Amino acid sequence: MAGFRKVKEFVIEKLIFASGIASIIFVALIFIFLLSEGVSVLKSTSLGAFLGGRFWYPISDPPKLGILPLILGSLLVTAGAIVLAVPLGIGAAFYIADVAPAKIRSLLKSGVEVLAAIPSVVLGFLGITLLVPFLKHTLGLPTGLTALAGSIMLAFMALPTIITIAEDAINAVPREYKEGALALGATHWQTLTRVIIYGAMPGIIAASMLGIGRVIGETMAVMMVTGNAAVIPTSLLQPVRTLTATIAAEMGEAAKGSPHYFALFAVGLVLFLISFLINLTADLFLNRGKKR
Repeated sequence: MAGFRKVKEFVIEKLIFASGIASIIFVALIFIFLLSEGVSVLKSTSLGAFLGGRFWYPISDPPKLGILPLILGSLLVTAGAIVLAVPLGIGAAFYIADVAPAKIRSLLKSGVEVLAAIPSVVLGFLGITLLVPFLKHTLGLPTGLTALAGSIMLAFMALPTIITIAEDAINAVPREYKEGALALGATHWQTLTRVIIYGAMPGIIAASMLGIGRVIGETMAVMMVTGNAAVIPTSLLQPVRTLTATIAAEMGEAAKGSPHYFALFAVGLVLFLISFLINLTADLFLNRGKKR
């Protein structure tokens, strides 16, 4: 029996190791594929013109393949989502972890899990039927299909990630910190804001970064509510187009081997690198918190 258990543990360990290696290989293959296809866009335009160009007219003659409006549109929508989601998500995490009664805590956790399970296309449908008309009439805009609508939808989608990871970080703070602060005469609020939040800070930052990574790669909801105008954005109250929406909207119409086709793969490569850097930063903060 002991020999069988050792063989079983050995097989399981090797399977877990193989799964980890396979995930790394898959990511590397995706990067290589995007790079091999996307680098061909440099035959039609320079790297500077591609990244810094102000016009995205891929089917004009000659094609204009500047993705600066797409990058700025993605960053604007994501920045708006961060401003909305991070404070609300961290506040909700503190409430669930250390303030709410046990019955309400379990109910809120279930609600967060349900929120994370809603498909993005459903959220986009709700946004285009409810949020967009509301913004249009409330703010007196020509159209409700704006960067603000995209930011609100993305903030809604980022909340489950931020709340879940931030709550885990708060619960991971040693209980002695809280008990010591209370024993020294600190109030519950002072303990949360001056003791626990500093112990959980690496995890909270990682939660925020992973929430950003979650929303910057979102496609359907953003494509449905932002208006898809490839222009340099100057305000949250105007239509924009994101990198993800561009790929989803145009890949089916791009002729294989055309500059437009290669440009879309290059857009995907830029998005891949941005997401990779965000997730790498989040992992660094998480590891920093574990070492502490």
